[in-house]
Amino acid sequence: MSHSPNDGKKLEGEGSYTATRGYNSKLRQHSREQNVEKLADEARRALEGPEGAELESAAEAARKGPRAPSTKKT
Repeated sequence: MSHSPNDGKKLEGEGSYTATRGYNSKLRQHSREQNVEKLADEARRALEGPEGAELESAAEAARKGPRAPSTKKT
């Protein structure tokens, strides 16, 4: 039986094995239980519809990550 060097160890943070297993499990469950094609079509229509600009703006903000607190003094 082969063992990983990290068997039994808790590496947390960016390398969190616990979080990765949980994410992968929930992703598989979601894919099995939901009509992913229908959800993708709904998302595409939302992006092409009236709320599209707001959704694109939110996606861009998410890609940029959290903003640093303002250092301006008022």
